[in-house]
Amino acid sequence: MQSPYPSAALDEARRAIAERLREIRRDAGLTGREVAARTGWMPSKVSRLQSATTPPSDEDIRAWCVACGAEDRIPDLLAANRNADSMYVEWRRVQRSGLRRLQESRVPLYERTKLCRVYSASVIPGFAQTYEYASALLGNISRFHGTPDDVDEAATARIERSHVIRDGAHRFTFLLEESVLRHVVGNSTVMAGQLGYLLSVMALPTVTVGVIPAGRDREMWTLETFTIYDEERVHVELLTAAITVTAPGEIAMYAHAFDGMVGQAVYGADARGLISAAIDSLD
Repeated sequence: MQSPYPSAALDEARRAIAERLREIRRDAGLTGREVAARTGWMPSKVSRLQSATTPPSDEDIRAWCVACGAEDRIPDLLAANRNADSMYVEWRRVQRSGLRRLQESRVPLYERTKLCRVYSASVIPGFAQTYEYASALLGNISRFHGTPDDVDEAATARIERSHVIRDGAHRFTFLLEESVLRHVVGNSTVMAGQLGYLLSVMALPTVTVGVIPAGRDREMWTLETFTIYDEERVHVELLTAAITVTAPGEIAMYAHAFDGMVGQAVYGADARGLISAAIDSLD
């Protein structure tokens, strides 16, 4: 049966919670229909919850435990449920108060990360963005998701948090598809400034920038944008949500994919040549 969840780690977390709900029901000597009767639910809901087909809400967990006389299990289950929630976060939920707070919330993670590896097939990584590029990009995101307009503050926060690329305590490797250089964000002036800044970022001793040329025969296909923070976690960016991967096996898979694309990229003078050509192509 195909998992309803986008990450193996999230699937495992959800199934562990479902199993604990089943254990609580069995320990209480109840059938699924008896739990349904005590909670006022349809039996099909009980089935979905204990098969991990549907994730439980906090209210569901409380009602289940009360029905089974296991109120003492509520705190641990709520904590496990919220941890699972954090693995898959819808953008509309974290952006509902605007974009600035989201930019600031990641600063502690950035500051403790020693090696940051970023792969992007869509935009210039946030660490290497200019204010103008960030403002144009975040403006597009805000309009698309219908979030409160705090774009200026969010762009400022994004630039301020990028101080880590100039701190010798951190190392960064950026891998960009060549299409990223050709996708105009804002306008030609904004894009020219951004690409010029990317050239200057490449000169930093703690930063490596690789560009994967278009049209090249390759073993590793284009992936969604992802960032690997040491060996601690991976953030994957989808259109509607952000996935946090913490399972060691999954982190290793992303690292393996990243290493594969490292070998397909060009660096140094060759990468600068592709960036310069993208600048020259702007109107």
